[in-house]
Amino acid sequence: MGNYCQVCGKGTLNGNLVSHSNRKTHTTWAPNVQSVRVVVNGAVKRMNVCTACLRSGNVQRALPKTHEAVEAEA
Repeated sequence: MGNYCQVCGKGTLNGNLVSHSNRKTHTTWAPNVQSVRVVVNGAVKRMNVCTACLRSGNVQRALPKTHEAVEAEA
């Protein structure tokens, strides 16, 4: 699972942590990516979506099946 958003393409960034004495330590910043069920073209699909896209409404979350719907299928 790649650590990137499949909606906006936000991925990891890298750079340096700089101390007061100006020493550099390499680090990586990762986005807050969640694996959620979303509706894509009428079909439910599991995607990696960042929380910024979830909050802004860029994706429509798929609701879980209810107990009554599971019984109706059987």
